[in-house]
Amino acid sequence: MSGPNTNYDPVEVAALAPEAVEQAVTDALTAVAAATTLEELKSARLAHAGERSPLALANREIGALPPSARAEAGKRVGQARGRVNQALAARQAELEAERDERILVEEALDLTAVPGRRPLGRRHVLTVTAERMADVMVGMGWEIAEGPGVEAEWFNFDALNFDKDHPARQMQDTFFVEPADAGLVLRTHTSPVQARSLLERGVPLYVAVPGKTFRTDELDATHTPVFHQMEGLAIDEGLTMAHLKGTLDRLAEGMFGPGITSRLRPSFFPFTEPSAEMDFRCFVCQGQDPGCRTCGGTGWIEWGGCGMVHHNVLRACGVDPERYQGFAFGMGVERTAMFRHGVSDMRELIEGDVRFNAQFGMEI
Repeated sequence: MSGPNTNYDPVEVAALAPEAVEQAVTDALTAVAAATTLEELKSARLAHAGERSPLALANREIGALPPSARAEAGKRVGQARGRVNQALAARQAELEAERDERILVEEALDLTAVPGRRPLGRRHVLTVTAERMADVMVGMGWEIAEGPGVEAEWFNFDALNFDKDHPARQMQDTFFVEPADAGLVLRTHTSPVQARSLLERGVPLYVAVPGKTFRTDELDATHTPVFHQMEGLAIDEGLTMAHLKGTLDRLAEGMFGPGITSRLRPSFFPFTEPSAEMDFRCFVCQGQDPGCRTCGGTGWIEWGGCGMVHHNVLRACGVDPERYQGFAFGMGVERTAMFRHGVSDMRELIEGDVRFNAQFGMEI
């Protein structure tokens, strides 16, 4: 048997032809130079230096050549791949430098700039108003008292001298808690705390009672079925209507500013005798504008009811009316907030729009 034939010419492989290898290098260098972003350069790398690139495919064909031709072809393909990899590395460094320089400009931080802050929250205007009213009362030496929202009918009506057939006891005015004979209601005013405070604390007594109350009113610009009151009760020896008016004048001054002119207008409440409505001179028109929307042209603004505590209320709570006298008053917190801040529609107070509360800020 004859030995291997080593004298024939190298097998011609198209992918390994010098002109084909040179063309692959030219195409690769052109694509690398045309890449303007790192993503484009990545695509060029995959196309011209990846596993399925022309140079990679040519490198695989080297094994098909006779041994005498492999060294020359391998050297030629290796040099070609080296040129492409050098171009890729150089372009990679250029694009990364451009990216880093761009980031320094686009993401630069001005350390002298005032940092952005989250908008501050706001406490509800009714909460702030009620607390300010309470602060004025505490400043006069009064205490703050509280009571339950679901109240016994005896505290809400009977102890306060409401007759059994009083209209306020009807379903048209009062929310009754089921079952109907349970004797429980959603309190219609904060006055039940008068009786509770007298029974729990005794006399002498000076308490202010801020709280939520409930009545079967339709929601409109001036009414709401859930509202807030500030009740005041003073029981001591020798108290008169003069003490009542002085207290209310101080409270009005604390809420609306100095120079408030007030008056007591005769009225009726079951738990006070004599009873009155407190009005103060319109702080918008001072009684000079018949078309004033705040006071309706009357020159006076009604604020709330008041009067001397009825003897029957004192007796119901075990207090001797011959020795002790007292006065009570009740002012609407919503009404106070509307006058204080110029709010014309009560529904704005309860709709929950954060933009409404934001205008009032904080009070110290």
